[in-house]
Amino acid sequence: MISTTELVANVAGRLVPIEHGVPYAGVGGFRPKGRQVCQTIRSCADYPANGDKQTAKLKTALIQAGLRDGMVVSTHHHFRNGDLVAEQLFAAAAELGVRDLTWLPSAVFPCHEPLLRHLESGVIHHIEGSLNGAVGEFASAGKMRGLAKLRSHGGRYRAIQDGDIQVDITVIAAPSCDPFGNMTGAFGPAACGVLGFAVADAQYAEHVIAVTDNLVPFPCAPWQIAGNHVDQVVVLDQIGDPSQIVSGTTQVTRSPDRLLIAELAAKFVTAAGILKDGWSFQAGAGGTSLAFTSFVRDMMRERQVKARFIRGGSTSYVVEMLESGLADYILDGQTFDLEGVRSVRENPNHLMTSPFNSYNYHGKGNVASMLDCALLGATEVDLDFNANVVSHSDGRMLHGIGGWQDALFSKCTILAVPTFRNRVPIIRDRLTTFCGPGELVDVVVTERGIAINPKRADLIEATRNSGLPLRELTDLKRDAEALCGGPPDSPTQASPIVGLVTWVDGTILDTLRQVPSP
Repeated sequence: MISTTELVANVAGRLVPIEHGVPYAGVGGFRPKGRQVCQTIRSCADYPANGDKQTAKLKTALIQAGLRDGMVVSTHHHFRNGDLVAEQLFAAAAELGVRDLTWLPSAVFPCHEPLLRHLESGVIHHIEGSLNGAVGEFASAGKMRGLAKLRSHGGRYRAIQDGDIQVDITVIAAPSCDPFGNMTGAFGPAACGVLGFAVADAQYAEHVIAVTDNLVPFPCAPWQIAGNHVDQVVVLDQIGDPSQIVSGTTQVTRSPDRLLIAELAAKFVTAAGILKDGWSFQAGAGGTSLAFTSFVRDMMRERQVKARFIRGGSTSYVVEMLESGLADYILDGQTFDLEGVRSVRENPNHLMTSPFNSYNYHGKGNVASMLDCALLGATEVDLDFNANVVSHSDGRMLHGIGGWQDALFSKCTILAVPTFRNRVPIIRDRLTTFCGPGELVDVVVTERGIAINPKRADLIEATRNSGLPLRELTDLKRDAEALCGGPPDSPTQASPIVGLVTWVDGTILDTLRQVPSP
């Protein structure tokens, strides 16, 4: 947390601390210079000739990795709310008396609440990664000693690749692994599907520890991450609970309003001519997104339309589309349910991707910009179509960015949102937290109508006579405020800064301010 610092306005008009990075300069406004980072040169002479890299205990592996105060350690969230590795990692670090570690997770879930004790004791200094739940509340209340630095999935890969943050030790949970370190998420009692979020860490971390509860003879085939990236292999009793991959956010909504939003979004892509043979889309695993996928699936069947690829996170809905011939491929970055895990294991057209080829903004192109459509959510939208995904109007860090920023680059980005939540309007004059520029948001679909970004004259013309309830954002905002008794209060901007929101290129979009404990 910082209370005083030099702040400058970025091009979005947000005051950000320049000592923590380059201010946001607009979409494509920042061009990096220099070279990407790499690991220290290694020699095979320092590794077992028989390929067996096993170490008996995680604590021993951390000692051999040289764990010491102030290092950056990373973990990954392929088990989502079923992760059991982060707690074992920091418990071992605490036993070793190590302090002031920076934790770089690919995401934080409610299962990580026990790690608050390590934040309170000083084992963990701060977290650079998307926060939610109790950990987000802790950081929002100013209890974390360092700044939270929020990055998208692609932004995390880019930050590691570019050297914005150097990972000293990564611990990768591998559902199946051989003694050499070849690993996959497709097999084993704790199979989680794909391991795409661990790819950057495996490639660039100084020391890589694979932990598994299913050691298999060499070779673990087909592997998703190669053993040549791995320094040590540790067998644990249990690395994750795959039943917790599925959560309340990965089930179809039962809300009539949310179902209407999903149906309107599906009708929009049809009316706009986006849903056609060979199209591609990404829809995520939230309740509204799953409903959208279901509606789209039925429309594709009716029109005999086939998708070339669906960009995952994979769910049972897109798996069914692949297996029934409605799609040629799933490009999967995160497996959201056990049907997805099965499909990764059995179907050669269900491909593992990573943020490197899907989202990395400092790469030679990426899949996100090739998508015909991406359906996303948001916690707030302003009248310029800018959007917020990490906080509500009270400013608390309650959601992760995930792949949201990255997917904004699709050819048609649709935000599927209710006009209000818990009697709080979500369409604002000014966002509480600026997470994504409106020039990349094409359509906002609500239960009270559809607003098209005026910059998308082609979409306006294509749907003009569609019969869909096309409206202006200002009208939707007025309706919501009339129902809710006016706009919500904004949090004070005089509070100390506790977090930073970065853009996909590493520039700083906005700050997050301390809020009172609930």
